[in-house]
Amino acid sequence: MITLVVNGKRRELAAETDLPSFLGELQIDPRAVAVAHNGEIVPRDRYSTIRLREGDTLEIVRMVGGG
Repeated sequence: MITLVVNGKRRELAAETDLPSFLGELQIDPRAVAVAHNGEIVPRDRYSTIRLREGDTLEIVRMVGGG
């Protein structure tokens, strides 16, 4: 079991996982969000290189259209 903070809230995962799998579990389309991992914005083409580990922090921001 690992613990991380997602958008300011503590969340537990069964084990370390990669970012795309985690977004999939949350039913989030990776094309529709921006992600910061441990304070650094992650380019979409690097999502698959991010492994979520104990103590990590994520900020996930959904894109919203409008004017």
